[in-house]
Parts: sequence; C-alpha cells; structure tokens
Amino acid sequence: MLRLPRFELHRPSSISEALVILENPEAQPIAGGTDLLPNMKHRVATPGALVALAGIAELRGVRADPDGALVIGAMTPLEEVAASEVVRAHAPALSVAAGLVSGPQLRRTGTLGGNVLLDTRCRFINQSHFWRESLGFCLKKDGTKCHVVESGRRCVAAQDADTVPPLCTLGAEMMLARRGSSRTVAVDAFFKPDGVSNRTLEPGELLTALRIPKQAPGHRGAYEKLRARGSIDFPLLGVAARVDFDGERIADADVVVGALQARPVRVKGVAEALRDRAAGAVEDALERIAAQAHKQCRPVANIPGDPEYRHEMVPVFVKRALRAAMTS
Repeated sequence: MLRLPRFELHRPSSISEALVILENPEAQPIAGGTDLLPNMKHRVATPGALVALAGIAELRGVRADPDGALVIGAMTPLEEVAASEVVRAHAPALSVAAGLVSGPQLRRTGTLGGNVLLDTRCRFINQSHFWRESLGFCLKKDGTKCHVVESGRRCVAAQDADTVPPLCTLGAEMMLARRGSSRTVAVDAFFKPDGVSNRTLEPGELLTALRIPKQAPGHRGAYEKLRARGSIDFPLLGVAARVDFDGERIADADVVVGALQARPVRVKGVAEALRDRAAGAVEDALERIAAQAHKQCRPVANIPGDPEYRHEMVPVFVKRALRAAMTS
C-alpha cells in the first residue's frame, strides 16, 4: 500500500489567508489533488504543508469581462469548463480539451488551474519510490542521470496538460498573486524547457485565474488528443489549432503541440501558410504545415508510447486539428 507522507493541512477561506500560509516554503497549494496526491504517495512531491483551496469561493467560476475577455477561476472544475456555453462560444478548443482530460469522475474533482500547473511527467519518475530507488534515481528527483537520454544533462519530463496548448493558441494569461503583489504572465511565457522545474512560479505565488482575451469575430478552434484509451489516459500527443476567418478567408492561424517536452511547442509558419486562403483551398498548405510539424516535433521515450509512432502521428493530428477548426 502506498501511504501519504505526514503533512499539515490548512483550509483557508480567502485568497489573502491562503497567501499568508504559502509564505512558508514548505507549503504547497492543493486544488483537486488528482495529480499531487499520487505524486506524494510516490514521494515525487513531499510538501510539509498543504493549503486546500476548495473553500475559497472567489477562485471558482466563469465570467465575461466588459472588454469581452473571458476569466475562469483557477479552482473551476474541468467538468464545468467543458460544459460552459460561454467557454464553448469564446474558446471552443479549451472546451474540448477540458472535456478530454482523464475521465468524468476526475473532471468533477480536477480543476483548470490544477491542470495547467500539472507537474511534468516521465515513465521513470511517475513510479513508486521503491521502483525508482531500485532502478537508480533520475535528474528530476534524487538522482544525477537521465534514463531517457543517455548522458543527458537536462530532464526531459514532459508537460502534458491537455488545456495548455489551447490556452497558448488563445493568447491566454495567468493571473498570479502573492502576499503584497500580483502579476499577469502569458501562458506562452510561463513554461521553461526544463523537466525538473518547468514553471516560472515564484515562491509563495498562487494561480488565481486564467484570462482569455476577446477573440476575433471569425475565431474557430479545435483540440485533438492521441492516447492509448478513449478516457483516463494522459495524452501521448495533444494538438490545439486556432483558425480566425475574415469572411470566407483565413486571417490568422496557430498550432501548438503538447506532451512532447517540458513546454508546449508552437509549429512554425502556420499563419503564413494559411493566410488569405479559403477553407476549401488549403490542402497543399496543410501538407506543408504537417511536414514542418513532423520536422520540428521530435518525441523521445519520456512517456508511455512508442516515440517513433508518436512522431508519425504528429502530422496526422496537426492536419486533423486544423481541419476540425476550419469546419467547427
């Protein structure tokens, strides 16, 4: 039986109260706990104190600002994000991605903020402490070598949150607070290419909400997920596409791929290939974009699933996501 380590549990009722507790370097916030608690049982994470956010009402909910931006509280359950008509109309790719996270029971518990802040995953770290000790610890925790890349000096654990690629294509921002200050950072700029610690989260900081700016009138979006089973599994590959139309022609487009490395990968040249084209005249452009994605995105054996197969699926899912966006 895998047991949780000892920890103190705090249940603040306001953001300000939570921020005071989070000044303790041993304290870590817990949202739904669907990722953190298993990591604690595996001794991948060993916080001395947990700050439960479930009792803070101001962290939950979906609202549209007067300027047309969409603000979603970090503690809003993924099920609620997926079912929201406001999210579906404003950010369709995010709605789809939230609805594809894990299974229905975990989507009721797991939150948008928790999904965005998922720790990086690797087939050699998401194991029991006994298993990791027997193999030999790795760069991410307790060890000095990478079991994925021989002689590798940087951890290649993957950031595989389903909601992050759509948020990147939407130009979303993260609203972060700490005692006495706050800041806003683009989701694009929040992640670093380091599997050990891929987030630019400062000590004592708390993610309070995600802000998605008003999209173009002709905005369309889609998310496609490759996984071994139809539910529960983390993505072997996740592709978000945004296509903005001006009348019958494409004005802008973007594709972001997740589950490859410690931060999402934006495919180069997507807007240039599709701009000013009609939706029915894009096949040659899609082939060029797919070829660029295949060249740019190179999976390694950091998560379950054959990396060569995942690599061959990159162009397939990029084209699938763009076509889904254009016809949504």
